[in-house]
Amino acid sequence: MRLSTVILPIHRWAEGQKTWRQAEELGFHTAYTYDHLSWRTFRDGPWFGAIPTLTAAATVTRSMRLGTLVTSVKPRSPVTR
Repeated sequence: MRLSTVILPIHRWAEGQKTWRQAEELGFHTAYTYDHLSWRTFRDGPWFGAIPTLTAAATVTRSMRLGTLVTSVKPRSPVTR
């Protein structure tokens, strides 16, 4: 049986990378994240982009598949100024 998990992009990377590594160590086959501007109760806190989060996750995981549950067009520039 292959299990998947969802990791919300709510942590700065110093903390977030531990979550992605732990998911792989626990044996999850795939980890997904959301590509939204914010989400429900997390709307007042930090919410990081899905693509940069997945790129960073790929640098700290070895075999776990990565993906987004939702990929949406953003009403903002993807380039931070």
